[in-house]
Amino acid sequence: MNKSLIALCMSSIILGACTSSPKKQTELMTVPEEDSNVMYMLVGSYATPDEEGIKVYSFNEESGNAEYISGLKGISNPSYLTPSIDGERIYAVGEDNGKTSTANAIKFDKETGTMTLLGSQSTGGGAPCYINLSPAGNFVLTANYMGGSITVFPIDKDGRLKPDTRLISFSGGGPDKDRQSQPHLHCVEFTPDHKYLLADDLGTDQIHVFPVSEAVTDGVAHSLLDESKEYNVKVEPGSGPRHICFHPNQKFAYLINEISGKVITFSYDKGKLDALQYIEADTVGAKGSGDIHISPDGKFVYASNRLQADGLAIFSVDQEEGTLTKVGYQLTGIHPRNFIISPNGLYLLVACRDSNSIQVFKRDKTTGLLKDTGKTIQTSKPVCLKFIY
Repeated sequence: MNKSLIALCMSSIILGACTSSPKKQTELMTVPEEDSNVMYMLVGSYATPDEEGIKVYSFNEESGNAEYISGLKGISNPSYLTPSIDGERIYAVGEDNGKTSTANAIKFDKETGTMTLLGSQSTGGGAPCYINLSPAGNFVLTANYMGGSITVFPIDKDGRLKPDTRLISFSGGGPDKDRQSQPHLHCVEFTPDHKYLLADDLGTDQIHVFPVSEAVTDGVAHSLLDESKEYNVKVEPGSGPRHICFHPNQKFAYLINEISGKVITFSYDKGKLDALQYIEADTVGAKGSGDIHISPDGKFVYASNRLQADGLAIFSVDQEEGTLTKVGYQLTGIHPRNFIISPNGLYLLVACRDSNSIQVFKRDKTTGLLKDTGKTIQTSKPVCLKFIY
């Protein structure tokens, strides 16, 4: 975050490992001079409303040092979040079941690194586990895991969520009767051309594809997507689609499947996804694969696995064909729910929920392999990591 602000990176953290204890740090600290290598890192977690469920850290992408800046109370289980493009707003789920599930709008002060809750709205669907912004930044969408639905929220001029929502519900199931008795929406991601919404449905083994409407009206939730032209991309039965990411060249997409533990490579062109390859990320049958990301240079894909052999599968990418070759596996702390790669590609940070820590790994840009730096950030039940530049 190359603003005048940041980091708590005082001499103590420059000399030592980046451990932080928010309860002991009550003063906000800033660096007076601009540092282009330092940015904000947001951490969403499972927490009660009287705990700091969202925390802000500084992160230096050259040194790998991080330090706690501030936290926000008042939201139940703000497990997943996303910042606005300008970094002045944060939108977070409240991953409760039933009527207490919420989407939340937060004001972010980029000068001080502090947050203010602007307001909350009900998702109308239980256990929202993913939240995203529309390409123009005028709508917020949640994937409601237990609700089997997507909620679309209009945003007002101050960044607040309006109550006039659109709830898109699904039906069906899959062959795994314990895990796929109903639809389970797990991700809502727009294609890089901004023309389609992809909604990964773990419960029904498919990706719901919605064209973005050509007649979007600000403030009107049902105008965002052309629901009449929805179509579905089916994957192998019992796969459990979870998260998806795109190659920087926009020609390929990579889907991690939670139950099968496989990554599917797709070609992508004008809303059309064609499966090119299935390759195992989870080789022990744990049925707990989690997150997937590609390195900024498009050369390596990483996929997290939980429940057994917790860690990251590492794949090299064929730049012409888009297909993957497994090149390594990095063990991590317990339950690596989510991870993030620094913009310069030097570091990969893993939110290890059940270890109550964020591990900082150094990336070898040539081999894609990881090395634990030992600069572990201690924080309660981390789930989601996002940068604000």
